[in-house]
Amino acid sequence: MSTPTFATTSCLQPLSQEERAEIAMLDRTVAAHDAHLASLPAMTEVETGGTAPEAPLAFPLTVVTWNLERCLFPRESAAKIAASGADVVLLSEMDKGMARTAQRHTTAEVAAALDMAYVYGTEFIELGLGSETERSFCTEPENALGFHGNAALAATSLQRPFLLRLPGKRFWFLSGGDQPRLGERMAIGAMVSTQAGPIVIVSTHLESNADAPQRLAQIAALIDALDAAFPGLPVLIGGDLNTGNQIAGDWRDETLFAHAEARGFSTHGAPEGVMTTRQSLITRWPDRAMKLDWFLARGLRISAADCISSLDETGRPLSDHDMIRVRIEGLLVN
Repeated sequence: MSTPTFATTSCLQPLSQEERAEIAMLDRTVAAHDAHLASLPAMTEVETGGTAPEAPLAFPLTVVTWNLERCLFPRESAAKIAASGADVVLLSEMDKGMARTAQRHTTAEVAAALDMAYVYGTEFIELGLGSETERSFCTEPENALGFHGNAALAATSLQRPFLLRLPGKRFWFLSGGDQPRLGERMAIGAMVSTQAGPIVIVSTHLESNADAPQRLAQIAALIDALDAAFPGLPVLIGGDLNTGNQIAGDWRDETLFAHAEARGFSTHGAPEGVMTTRQSLITRWPDRAMKLDWFLARGLRISAADCISSLDETGRPLSDHDMIRVRIEGLLVN
């Protein structure tokens, strides 16, 4: 079973350009990848930051999940989140020290604008500047850090933060093409206090270059780890589950939903017929429309779920994903 790490730091340890060059020269094997990853604090620790009151959250509370596609626009993205009324925010594809996002710590900027605490974990160390379209946004010829990952934010303190690497095939290290990376898909989360008791919030991002059985294995490993680390606590998992990728684009063919249901989870996403992706400044595919983004909830009473456009007030897309929002009325009583 995959085991979460609870080690925390106020700032992930940077890698020098020489250290990143060493990664690029590693043998392209799973063994070399895993040994090197395990030696890097930036890949094995959770960064904590931001500030929020200690007071527990009151029901009903609002949670959003959003794949921010590198987060080109932290200020505008934070404004969109604020308008959603979110008390808890689950984010994926967040850059830290990447030239394509002006070397910013995008999670810290969003959390500061929202007056929230955050936890951040590195999914990948990017060994290049990104895809051809991403390189057009680069402000410098090299990445300052090359960190790319997931985050969870809340309007209250975050307790027992953790990071969990999901089982995978090291696709981006072995055959990442113009996006070579060290790392594997992961989940990050923490406990938050509510007036009815603690709940566990989890931000995750499943593999796009995978089939349904691989993504099922990732969800199963995540649930197993949560059950072991937080037995009996209500759980909300949110993120880009990449449903439909590599299986002809039909999310209904994913087997992970049935597995989650068998483990006590309910599924919540965009309304029937609504897709959650769109053309963006990076993803310039006008016909791309998929249903990738979801919440899985256990022990929570969910009253509503909807989809919020990622277009800003000028009509500019902030991401190639729209935001998914749920309203939690309270805890389910066994």
